[in-house]
Amino acid sequence: MKFKMQSLLLLVIFIVSCTAKKPVITQSSKNSSVKFEVVIEPAKKKEPVKKKTSREKKPTHSNPKIAYIERYKEVAMEEMRRYKIPASITLAQGMVESGSGQSNLVRRSNNHFGIKCHKGWTGGRTYHDDDKKGECFRVYKHPEKSYRDHSLFLAERSRYAALFDLKITDYKGWAKGLRKAGYATDKNYPKKLIAVIEAHELYRYDSEVLGKKVKGKRKTTTTNTDGIYFSNSKKRHVVEKGDTLYSISKRYGLSVDQLKAMNRLRGNEISIGQELKVSK
Repeated sequence: MKFKMQSLLLLVIFIVSCTAKKPVITQSSKNSSVKFEVVIEPAKKKEPVKKKTSREKKPTHSNPKIAYIERYKEVAMEEMRRYKIPASITLAQGMVESGSGQSNLVRRSNNHFGIKCHKGWTGGRTYHDDDKKGECFRVYKHPEKSYRDHSLFLAERSRYAALFDLKITDYKGWAKGLRKAGYATDKNYPKKLIAVIEAHELYRYDSEVLGKKVKGKRKTTTTNTDGIYFSNSKKRHVVEKGDTLYSISKRYGLSVDQLKAMNRLRGNEISIGQELKVSK
C-alpha cells in the first residue's frame, strides 16, 4: 500500500511539472486517505513597452533668443560638419529670418530661413507677404528639414560658391557675402547677422566643431529678457516680433519723433532684428 501511494505521488508530480510553470503541491492526510491540491500561479501580465520618442524635448527659456540657440545649436553644428557652413552664420540667419522662431512663417511652415519656392520646388507651399504680396514659401515637415534645405540651398547654387572660398572662421565675410550674392534685399542684413553673432557669441559653436578657438569680437554686452542690449554704455533695442515705434518709444520714455530722429528713420517701418538707439 505504501509503495502504491509513493508511486501515485510521483506520477502526480510528473504530470503537474509538465503542465504548469510553478506548481505548488500540498499534501494532507487523515487515516488512510490522501488529498493532493495543485495551485498554479497566474502568469504575470507584461507591462506595455513605452515607445521612445525620436525627437528630444525642446528646451524652454524665458528669452526666446536663448531658447532658440539652445534648441538648434546642435543642428547648426551638424550642418557645419556636413556642408562647411559656419554654425554661427546658420544660427544667426535662423534667428533673424524667423524672429528667433516666433514668426508666423515658422509657425505655419517650419521655414526658418525665409526660403521661397523658386523653380523646381516640389514640396509643400504657403503664401506670405514679403518683398511682394502673397509670395510662395517652402513648407517643411520638421524644422531640421528647413536647416538641411538651407545648407543645400547655399551649397548647390553657383551664386553662393564664392562663400565657400572664404575661411570658415570668417563669419563677417560670410555675412557680407550672403547679402552680395542676393540672399536678402535688406542693405543692413550683414550688420544684423554680425550683431546677433557677437551679442550671443555664436562663433563658440564654430570653435566646437573645428576643435580650435575661433577669434570673435566679444562685445561688452548683456541681454535681458526683453531683448535689450547694452553696448559701450549706450542703450540699444533689438526689434522683435510685435514691436512698433510707439511701443518702443514708450518703453524708454521717448516720443516717436525722438526715436525716429535718433535712428535717422524717415518712415514708421522697422524690421525684426533691427537695432535701434534708445538713449537720449
